[in-house]
Amino acid sequence: MAKRQWPKWWTWELELTPHVYKRMLDRSFTEVDLRAMLERASDYHPDDIEGRWVIVSRHRQRTWEVIVEPDGDAELMIVVTAYSLQEET
Repeated sequence: MAKRQWPKWWTWELELTPHVYKRMLDRSFTEVDLRAMLERASDYHPDDIEGRWVIVSRHRQRTWEVIVEPDGDAELMIVVTAYSLQEET
């Protein structure tokens, strides 16, 4: 099986939005956790909102999605939000 080709924006510096900082508090994860999720990412696909992408990863034995919006002018990968696909028990 061929290794997943990631887009050029995948290596750009991250910028975190105020929204994702709020979600970190709400969903009990840190910036370190978020960066680790991105390092472990297994897949990506376009989001429903044009210009945004869904990054699929794992954290705390659950599947998570991280929503990013690449900024080609600034060469930044802006992290919009992150959430688990499974409920915590």
